[in-house]
Amino acid sequence: MLRLMQAPNIAIATLWADLLCEAGMAASVQRQYLGAAAGHLPPGECLPEIWLDHDEHAPQARALLKDLQELPQRRWECVCGERVEGGFEQCWQCGALMPR
Repeated sequence: MLRLMQAPNIAIATLWADLLCEAGMAASVQRQYLGAAAGHLPPGECLPEIWLDHDEHAPQARALLKDLQELPQRRWECVCGERVEGGFEQCWQCGALMPR
């Protein structure tokens, strides 16, 4: 097993581990409940961690998570007048797709 990285919180750690598993890389979240010990342990040791079952998946897993963290952010105005910001390609208001 290989410790891939720490996550800022349990929700993000779970999403990252699930994404890796869906991509065919067995991953798990460790230290998910250690946040309760913050104050008794150094804060950096209480963050949840992503662990890979197979060391050889590390380069591919790091690249996948890096791409996830660097999604393009957009700002566009839909034909219905709604302003859409972030990584979204569909309007929340009317469901129209972002113009190309």
